[in-house]
Amino acid sequence: MRSNRTFIFITILIGLILQIIPMPAEADVYRPDWLLMILCYWAMALPNRVSIGIAGLTGVVLDLLYGTALGVHSFALAVPIFLVAANYQRMRNQSILQLAVTIGVLSMIYHLLIYWLQFWLTSIDFRLTFLWPSVTSIFLWPWLFWLLRKFRRKLGVS
Repeated sequence: MRSNRTFIFITILIGLILQIIPMPAEADVYRPDWLLMILCYWAMALPNRVSIGIAGLTGVVLDLLYGTALGVHSFALAVPIFLVAANYQRMRNQSILQLAVTIGVLSMIYHLLIYWLQFWLTSIDFRLTFLWPSVTSIFLWPWLFWLLRKFRRKLGVS
């Protein structure tokens, strides 16, 4: 039981690290939403363990790490995770390609919410480059899904 929580915590911690690890400016535009994808996986696989509360807490940590206003990433992560938690049974029956497109849409919602909240705080201009991480998340989702599912089954996380 304790190792289950530990493994989930470790994967979320890895997602936070991958989210903030320094990258070249040219590649940073395409950085996938590692934390969102990991939270989506756990909210779909174990909705009773990882849901909106965990998304809110990790969003606050992400706000602190990025130095943004508190609550921006928390709210932006909570909305897609709510949609996953509310529809996890439907999502479990989708093929991996359908799930990838769904993750892309959830990633777009996440980035549009961040843009909207930051627009009201700092009035930034909208650029289509805000949505590139959604495209890279679509392509990386099948591999991340396979990897997390393999470790979850191997370790018996439930």
